[in-house]
Amino acid sequence: MPRVYHSRGSVGPRVRRDRPGSDSEGVRLKSQDILRWLPYAVMAVVAVVDVLAGPRLGFLPLLTLGPTFASVSGTVGRTAMAGGIALAICVPLASYNNLLGRPQNYLTIATIGAVTGASMLAGRLRIRREHELANVRRVAEAAQRVLLRPVPRRAGDLRIALSYTSAAAESQIGGDLYEVVTTPTGVRLLIGDVQGKGLEAVETAAWALGAFREAAYEEEELTRLCERLETSLARHLGGEQFVTALLAEVHDDEITLLACGHPPPIVLKHDGRVFSALPPEEAPPLGLGPLGAPRPKPYSVPFEEGDQILLYTDGVIEARDGKGRFYPLEERVGVLAQDDPQDALDGLRDDLLRHVGGPILDDAAMLLVLRHRD
Repeated sequence: MPRVYHSRGSVGPRVRRDRPGSDSEGVRLKSQDILRWLPYAVMAVVAVVDVLAGPRLGFLPLLTLGPTFASVSGTVGRTAMAGGIALAICVPLASYNNLLGRPQNYLTIATIGAVTGASMLAGRLRIRREHELANVRRVAEAAQRVLLRPVPRRAGDLRIALSYTSAAAESQIGGDLYEVVTTPTGVRLLIGDVQGKGLEAVETAAWALGAFREAAYEEEELTRLCERLETSLARHLGGEQFVTALLAEVHDDEITLLACGHPPPIVLKHDGRVFSALPPEEAPPLGLGPLGAPRPKPYSVPFEEGDQILLYTDGVIEARDGKGRFYPLEERVGVLAQDDPQDALDGLRDDLLRHVGGPILDDAAMLLVLRHRD
């Protein structure tokens, strides 16, 4: 999550993933080990139970569970091997049960062979789908790099951190958007949230980002920049679709904000005070301008040495725990009291996920800006 910045390093969208060594990574590896050995364990259990039960009860058809389980996570060759082991176990057990040469035994062998063949086919189809999914993920990552390009870690006297947590397990990008650009009038920031989900939301986000990246360099005032975004999105959006957005421009000792139906940012002063930078009056999101609602007005708040400002999307404050309680962001921003902005923001993201206790239901983007003069 443009490289025209004269800054040291950049930071991309830190989409939430399991890190090696984390608890979730350990659980995943343990699950893989269980699935790898499950087919052989099942066939061993069937053999032992068959021996203990004696010739009166026939458990040999249950040997088909071996190749069936092998096809869930193993290769085609591993599935075939499980089927071969099942047949190898079947012969001595059939002798023990006095079934050799009987039609019942031939039927059992045919069943094991048929199930093994079907499992091999299912495993082959599964592996093909996994390869297709891997290709889709690579395309999604390429689209991510184009749509949500890295933002600078530093821009002038600002230190910047970014966190992006996707609600979709198989998705890297969604309807949340952000950008940081350095223009002749100063550093400008954008964070926004597209109504809806899926590919349509991603397309709208790309449209909004393209309009911002162009207009941010051409328009001297935030109000004009907002009007450019409104005009551009009016050609793209249909019906009552909209995009909430917060525009910001950093000046000496203050930051100018312009909110279009977006949650207000939180300012953390160097002396420990914390407050939400509320706009003077509510304004509608981008895309709803033709409805005749009042247009947003810019407003400024002090932004001095050591101050931080947190821009975020509603996926953060609307995240709920198991009891339905919203995430109390303003109460938790004390986590951000660290020297490194990215470490601080990662800590806040981890706190958010602990509050939810599971997958989030909406994308959550956060942009943290620290004023730090070297």
